[in-house]
Amino acid sequence: MSVAAILGSAFRTATLLGRPLQPRTLRTPFGPATLYRHPQRDDAWLLFRHGIPHRWLPHQIPWRAHAWALHQVGCQALLITSSVGVLDASLPLNRPMLLADLLWPDNRLPDGSACTIFPEPVQGQGHLVLDEGIFSPALTRQLAELLPSEPPMPHVVFAYVCGPRTKTAAENRWWAAQGAQVNSMSVGPESVLANELGIPVAGLVIGHKYSLPDAARTHERALGHSLDAAGIDASLDDARTAVERAVDAFLTRAQAVTFGNHLHRL
Repeated sequence: MSVAAILGSAFRTATLLGRPLQPRTLRTPFGPATLYRHPQRDDAWLLFRHGIPHRWLPHQIPWRAHAWALHQVGCQALLITSSVGVLDASLPLNRPMLLADLLWPDNRLPDGSACTIFPEPVQGQGHLVLDEGIFSPALTRQLAELLPSEPPMPHVVFAYVCGPRTKTAAENRWWAAQGAQVNSMSVGPESVLANELGIPVAGLVIGHKYSLPDAARTHERALGHSLDAAGIDASLDDARTAVERAVDAFLTRAQAVTFGNHLHRL
């Protein structure tokens, strides 16, 4: 059994903390997928969501191939990371947050198909039943212990909104009204597909901007300037540094946990 982590758009080279990573390309029923072995642990893997070099927009990511590749290497502890927009003004930027739940009412990928590893009838298919939730409590606790902080990392509700465009102000207000505290164009598909394949999942996100207009204006006043594209890129760089250290700690020390959900097969 192995452990793995998924890295997002802030990562564009096959390195971790300056160390080069060796790729392994796997054949899956949904096309090829490339994983990278951790330099200090043979049973630990990294997956770069947007490819190396960065080439896939959020709606172009081969979600199913990625999930199947993790299944092929026996992943039993998956850390999914993302830089996110923050919808709750009480939450800090550039600090890790743990995912407590997922808000994604239609469960559809950007191409309109259902988000499932079973797009066509196959032997062994079934309904995913979330007995303990989409994010594994055991793996989330382990992650919190591996990354102690003061104050403790907040647990937040994540909303998946498919890309490739950003959300309007009205959409962000609507998501916040539904109970979402952070959102991005990733995490959701990976969480669902991994669970269908029996892989326990934990989520770690870092806010690089406030997405609600009032909170964004307050933040910009505190900074003394508006956040243009360069400012957002700088914030993503800060988020990348924090995520990179967290992922390295997870891949070095994390252990597989028991999968707490199940597939109901008819």
